[in-house]
Amino acid sequence: MKKTLLCAIACLTLLSVSLARIPRGISVGEAVAQMKAFVESEAAAERFSGTVLVARDGEVLFQGAYGLASRRFDVANNIDTKFNLGSMNKMFTSVAVLQLVETGQMKLQDPISKYLDETWIPEELARKISIEHLLTHTSGLGSYFNREYMKSSRAMFRELEDYKSIVYQDTLDFEPGARWGYSNTGMFLLGVIVQMIADQNYFEYIREHIYEPAGMVNTDCYDMDRPVPNLAIGYSQHDGEWVNNLYQHVIRGGPAGGGFSTVPDLLAFDTALRGLVLLDQEHTELVWSAKPDIGSPGYGYGFSQGGTGANRIVGHSGGFSGISSNLDMFIDSGFTTAVMSNIDNGAIPIRDKLRELLLRVE
Repeated sequence: MKKTLLCAIACLTLLSVSLARIPRGISVGEAVAQMKAFVESEAAAERFSGTVLVARDGEVLFQGAYGLASRRFDVANNIDTKFNLGSMNKMFTSVAVLQLVETGQMKLQDPISKYLDETWIPEELARKISIEHLLTHTSGLGSYFNREYMKSSRAMFRELEDYKSIVYQDTLDFEPGARWGYSNTGMFLLGVIVQMIADQNYFEYIREHIYEPAGMVNTDCYDMDRPVPNLAIGYSQHDGEWVNNLYQHVIRGGPAGGGFSTVPDLLAFDTALRGLVLLDQEHTELVWSAKPDIGSPGYGYGFSQGGTGANRIVGHSGGFSGISSNLDMFIDSGFTTAVMSNIDNGAIPIRDKLRELLLRVE
């Protein structure tokens, strides 16, 4: 009896410890208060410089700007400061592709040899690779940021055609469809295909068919050697000193990344996408749904996918020296979080904290 009682007490103790580890549900107000305190602590420790926005069903619950856009001129960030998106431009390129699929101008299974000649990619490779392979990073192509690019002047690369010679050098790391491998070259080529099918400059197409209908007034691929109002410069720390990234990054972003945006514009993009302004229901679901059946775990068509079955999170992140940005769209609960930073990895701890809090909201 005594042994049974001790076992029961031990079991209850273990159960109470186990239950104590289960995060309790919190209200939206509690989540906002905790996230504000966390962001302020990160900014005070100089681990974060940038902007944060949290919304639900399009209504802003919290937004703030922290740190400096320019350390040389001591200019503070504000909520409309433009930050580098890094790889987040891949979402815009993918939506553009699905717009052309929706209107019947291309098919996901089309080989890219149908649209690209041998000045872009050898025909024997192009015949093997489909549009869907490029969208899902299962093409086997890698990154066009190769040795030739690194040795070249950044000023040489502004329009998509300027990249032909370095894109052409890319080879297959694996047979198309065999597995998943993140590919900047693949997403860049989708931009070229959009340009060819639409018979319109890629940058103009994205402005006309994505930024304008979504109401994104402070988003574009800007030339970094020209003045752009209210734009943040990226910084990294080396040996205790801040160093800018102006000579490390592209002079102008493109289909695979490197453009600029703001947290209000990212919310506008989210709102337009969920509101079926950019794509119809079928193609909206298609673009952000994970494709594990074709070797693309946790990735849709230019969108990452996570969260839980009952609380999906889709979006994309971007990172490089002095660049750290993320958009999370909580599809089932209606939350949106956008974090943009102009220091290394500045957005990641805040993104993770926001996920932790918002997944607990009752």
